[in-house]
Amino acid sequence: MYDELYDDGMIISSVTDDERTWAKLAHLSAIIAMLISANSLSFLGPLLIWGLQKDKSSFVRHAAADSFNFNIGMWILWFAGIAVCFTIILIPLGIAMILASVILTLWHHLKAFSAVNQGRLHYYPFQLKILS
Repeated sequence: MYDELYDDGMIISSVTDDERTWAKLAHLSAIIAMLISANSLSFLGPLLIWGLQKDKSSFVRHAAADSFNFNIGMWILWFAGIAVCFTIILIPLGIAMILASVILTLWHHLKAFSAVNQGRLHYYPFQLKILS
């Protein structure tokens, strides 16, 4: 139904306000969870929204799945950075990995929020395709 959503930059007029709200929540919930849980639970919000809305709206399903998939990749980068910090010699690399994870997560979720607000889907660059 929403195959046309994958044309980059296309504004979809058939997306309802309710769908936009749920899609925005999928992206914002990741940021909120990241800030509250020190990035350890940032994937739970999009997963919950995907589970609740996957059969109701393709737009929300794609937004939540992409947000979840991106968060898993960023969580792995964050966790690897934490693990690398346990070695004295690689602490700078670990800190750089953690900072990259946090900055990329914030940047792409804010871009996604803006895109969804305009009725477009955002394309996350670093996704592990787990949900679709």
